[in-house]
Amino acid sequence: MEQKLMKGNEAIAEAAIRAGLKFYAGYPITPQTELPEYLAKNIEKSGGTFIQAESEISAINMVYGAAGAGIRSMTSSSSPGISLKQEGISYIVGSELPCVIVNVMRTGPGLGGIQPSQSDYFQAVKGGGHGDYKMLVLTPNSVQEMYDFTIDAFDIADKYRNPVMILADGILGQMMESVNLYTPAINKFNKNWATTGTDEKRKHNIINSLYIKPEESETLNKRLQAKYEKMEENEQRVEIINPNADIMVVAFGIVSRVAKQVLDEAKSQNLSVGLIRPLTVWPFPSMAFKNAAKAYLTIELNSGQMVEDVRLQVNGRAPVHFLGKMGGKVLTVDDIMTKLKQIVGA
Repeated sequence: MEQKLMKGNEAIAEAAIRAGLKFYAGYPITPQTELPEYLAKNIEKSGGTFIQAESEISAINMVYGAAGAGIRSMTSSSSPGISLKQEGISYIVGSELPCVIVNVMRTGPGLGGIQPSQSDYFQAVKGGGHGDYKMLVLTPNSVQEMYDFTIDAFDIADKYRNPVMILADGILGQMMESVNLYTPAINKFNKNWATTGTDEKRKHNIINSLYIKPEESETLNKRLQAKYEKMEENEQRVEIINPNADIMVVAFGIVSRVAKQVLDEAKSQNLSVGLIRPLTVWPFPSMAFKNAAKAYLTIELNSGQMVEDVRLQVNGRAPVHFLGKMGGKVLTVDDIMTKLKQIVGA
């Protein structure tokens, strides 16, 4: 196993190549530009194709076409660019095609700024485009997980014939850490639905998300909903530390790393604090909330988004508190400890 110092963006790109990525289309935007830059230099060595599209809209539709041909495809962007891709993402879901979409979040709304944020949570987990659709959304908190989760994402996408999103932030995209590089076995999935040419031996495969007749549209939507139920049943991923603590902090991504430092500080001050870290924010890890703690504290780099899903899971059995930062600043250990002391009345 090779070990290398890499940026998070580079780790995603290298993992994608090793996972069998054969087509990438994207457009540069800070703070994820190193990802397409890395692919532009390296994807051809493994027989893949890189295209810098003229826009984010063009990029997602190119991925739509490549995914329809059955090859492993990916695009990446940051918050405003992901917004532009939403219509295409909905088309891809409606056509039941696998691909990987990377969002290295920055602040908003609008063009916002290039600093890190987690304010695209709603967009990612509630379906940012039109229609009743879902994507599985993975949330790494280290450069190693940027690598590992990307490899997983391609298999999950192929397994369910559905896009998978890597939801990271500007810090994770830009920070450098040591990464254990490995090449996974490329799992073979039956892609007899792909538009690979009939050779006059079978009927044409049609890639389509347009259903004029209500009965046909309902049949598609019921099939999609059944797929999402399987994903909720089989793909919930979570890390839990100190599960029997009085107060459970809930955090994902870069904020969860700060939260882990908080656990040590809380212990030194005789506070009973644990951590629930969703590795998937959709499906949301409901399993982690079956036994209610005395209180919850959700911490995010936004005005309060994941906290709504936490409240749904807790369902009034315990108070759910929120602490957030906006504009690109990151929560500190002191910020979180101050809030915890307010909760316990210390």
